[in-house]
Amino acid sequence: MRAICFDAFTPLLDAYHTADVPTPTPGPDEVQVRVAYAALNRLDDFVRRGWKGLEVAFPHIPCADFSGQISALGAGVTGWAVGDSVTANPMLWCGQCDACTRGDHNCCERGAILGEHVQGACADFVVVPARNLVRIPPDFDLRKAAAASLVYLTAWHSLVTLGRVAAGDKVLIVGAGGGVNTASLHIARLLGAEVYVIAGDAAKAQAVRDLGAVWVYDRSAAGDEWARAVFVATERTGIDIVVDNVGAPTWAQSLRTLRTHGRLLTVGGSGGYDATVPVNLLFGRHLSILGSTMGSQADYQVVMAHVFAERLAPVIDSIFPLDAFPAAMARLVANAHFGKILIDVQQGG
Repeated sequence: MRAICFDAFTPLLDAYHTADVPTPTPGPDEVQVRVAYAALNRLDDFVRRGWKGLEVAFPHIPCADFSGQISALGAGVTGWAVGDSVTANPMLWCGQCDACTRGDHNCCERGAILGEHVQGACADFVVVPARNLVRIPPDFDLRKAAAASLVYLTAWHSLVTLGRVAAGDKVLIVGAGGGVNTASLHIARLLGAEVYVIAGDAAKAQAVRDLGAVWVYDRSAAGDEWARAVFVATERTGIDIVVDNVGAPTWAQSLRTLRTHGRLLTVGGSGGYDATVPVNLLFGRHLSILGSTMGSQADYQVVMAHVFAERLAPVIDSIFPLDAFPAAMARLVANAHFGKILIDVQQGG
């Protein structure tokens, strides 16, 4: 089968190439899916670069997210048929450890993520456990299904399961263009929160206004010191929840915007991990810092039901053919996108 691969950890985007690799076959309780669309995440850039302790089998196939049709069933699979349109939770879990028996699949002792620890979905076919699947409704756009899984699962678990967002809360999202941030905006608004956004430029600022943000700070026009502006915008009451996946450059400001009992939520640190924390604010305002990765299958089923009912609407930035994968990744790395970048797997290559 055709797949996008890279052969060693590297910072170079031109390391990606289209290759002919063995087609994976489903084992017991697994399905093989013919991929229609795959979607990029910031994770794909991190995996290509590698980090201490990460082990993958080269050549490695990227992408956690996909949509497509079931093409083969492994032994023991019931309730599914060849031709069913599906997508899947990219969080893989063992089902046996203490975390799994509690239903905390994203805390599995032997957990993995599709496209990170195991071969991903930017290929003609991918194999996943049948228990991870959700059925795509017949009239639902496969492109939106591919765009949803990782970012909506991640945002839902962070913002709802851990963050306990509620109607009337003021939610600040640091960054406008990434998939988790746009998913967080949608989820917060669905649940009745007021959304404030720190945007990098005028175009992204307008885009999040169009999605329902009540207040937007454009860094390109007003500068990088935005904490006081947020405080003024909230009539000096502060923010209930900050979604900050930037990390080092922004955490101190994010914490300063929080009101008493406020929560800072993070699922990553795209700007660096060595963040400064004003400790006096933590105890003085009774603040909480909550981190998470991915979510449980229960989280996934709930949030995808909202997606399929079109109560949550994934934002698609652009679609590239398979053989233009390096250009797609270059757009992501440059932060030029707003929403999700997709790969049309059956086009090109």
